Amino acid sequence: MSAPVISVESLTGRFSDQLLASADSGGCASSSCGSSTRPSDVDPAVWDKIKDHPCFSEEAHHYFARMHVAVAPACNVQCNYCNRRYDCANESRPGVVSEKLTPDQAVRKVIAVANEVPQLSVLGIAGPGDACYDWEKTKATFERVARQIPDIKLCVSTNGLALPDHVDELAEMNVDHVTITINMVDPEVGAKIYPWIFHDHRRYVGSQAARILHERQMLGLEMLSARGILTKINSVMIPGVNDQHLIEVNKWVKQRGAFLHNVMPLISDPAHGTHYGLTGQRGPNAMEMKALQDRLEGGAKLMRHCRQCRADAVGLLGEDRGQEFTLDQIPRELTYDASKRETYRELVADERRDHLAARSEAIGMVKTASSGKSLLVAVATKGGGRVNEHFGHAKEFQVYEASPTGINFVGHRKVEQYCLGGWGENATLDGVIAALEGIDFVLCAKIGNCPKDQLADAGIRATDAYGHDYIETAIGAIYAAESGGPALTATA
Repeated sequence: MSAPVISVESLTGRFSDQLLASADSGGCASSSCGSSTRPSDVDPAVWDKIKDHPCFSEEAHHYFARMHVAVAPACNVQCNYCNRRYDCANESRPGVVSEKLTPDQAVRKVIAVANEVPQLSVLGIAGPGDACYDWEKTKATFERVARQIPDIKLCVSTNGLALPDHVDELAEMNVDHVTITINMVDPEVGAKIYPWIFHDHRRYVGSQAARILHERQMLGLEMLSARGILTKINSVMIPGVNDQHLIEVNKWVKQRGAFLHNVMPLISDPAHGTHYGLTGQRGPNAMEMKALQDRLEGGAKLMRHCRQCRADAVGLLGEDRGQEFTLDQIPRELTYDASKRETYRELVADERRDHLAARSEAIGMVKTASSGKSLLVAVATKGGGRVNEHFGHAKEFQVYEASPTGINFVGHRKVEQYCLGGWGENATLDGVIAALEGIDFVLCAKIGNCPKDQLADAGIRATDAYGHDYIETAIGAIYAAESGGPALTATA
């Protein structure tokens, strides 16, 4: 495995040598690293659960990684947007994996990743089928991993049909985070999404299937909320099917205690062989997604930083290092070494405190600016909450909105990498510009004159003047300049 222990660019240049040196001396044994960055409006008990979880905390996703182990291939629900194929290493979408694992193989893989990826904080089981339906494998994997790496967070993703049967066991295993995919609360809408379900030894179809699924999902959500287990609701936005209906879904899940609601775009490519892909059902564009998410503000709290991960994803959100950890590359005998992960948490705690102070200053500047305008800013970043990616190397841009209410993360735009081998392709650049529809500014660590000029022709201003600054500091400076006020000081 040739990847570095930690990406220097993902945080600050000082971290690489410090990590290696501190690991030799034992690192940090404190479980409270990073707790001082708790936002004032978050309960301390909740913050302790989410502060290092990249899916449940937008702030944490800059620093911490997740991994999924594909131990649960069986599924009890057929979705029109799903076709679970194997050996699709170049696809990044839920339900696909390169190799299925037994619980013992999964434990070996988790140890290998934990030893090499110090950012790792969460182990999830998201299929490739359903973790609660294929329960014995899910349970065995969690029990064995918890014995080896007791501080790792355990997370389950499920369609919810079999969830009520296992809530008590999830609580006993200290699973603090569960994701339920809920696409409807009206069975007539559900009948357009789910051809069939398999429940209580029977196959059901149509609105009857959707009604049973809906009732089981609501029951499972209520049971989890009653036990203090945090729930994230995933909803796939399907234009013309449930896009407007998701407003009602948001109300229902909020009433039943959901912690987050994550609205994701339908992935509908004929090459994937899904029903929707083969019948021409389109997915939403970025501006349609943002418009729906904006309408949902005020309901259940929204997650906007989801990357729709594979069922065997490894790494920070937005990256996938899974191909570095296939079984043929992992030694059969492994011993878990906690030092790198402990040291990483100690080092990142200081960075998070600095980032929080810089973010607060930037937001304060934006709120007091004289302008009433809103700006959409796309940021090329490798992580760490900084502007630290070359424009031509970016495979996605994180999108923030600066307005009189502050600076808020609103989503991301996936793009094809523009620059390969030192050269940029005009056709690829055209695709990048199209993906940046509605964006006012692009921030990156470096950009050439040619793409900068073509972005300007499309009405998008790009700059590398804030390379390696905190994202909010850079956005605050731009917003202040646009408002005619004093700019913020860049953060080194």
